[in-house]
Amino acid sequence: VQLQASGGGLVEAGGFLRLSCAASGRMFNNNGMGWFRQAPGKEREFVAGISWNGGDTRYSDSVKGRFTISRDNAKIAVYLQMNRLRPEDTAVYYCAANRRAWATTAATEYNHWGQGTQVTVSS
Repeated sequence: VQLQASGGGLVEAGGFLRLSCAASGRMFNNNGMGWFRQAPGKEREFVAGISWNGGDTRYSDSVKGRFTISRDNAKIAVYLQMNRLRPEDTAVYYCAANRRAWATTAATEYNHWGQGTQVTVSS
């Protein structure tokens, strides 16, 4: 059971990045998926979540209107499109699969985590 996140990098403020998360070893098509992030010296925080069929999405207030989560169950992948990036978005971003079918925001509901990808936004 593995989640592989990719797509991080260095970008200037106002720019964009698209993160991808591919699953292997187990089908996640019946599970809600999410993205979290952790900045240096801070706790891991919820960024976005999506239900098993993509019909429901949730976002933190800090990224609402700028980030979009989506999934492709045929490819067993979830994506995070990040637009109008800000320096405060700098963090390691993690994808995760939760134990339910919906777009939960609680980290305790997620039982499979990827290794993280670094996103750095310069001012």
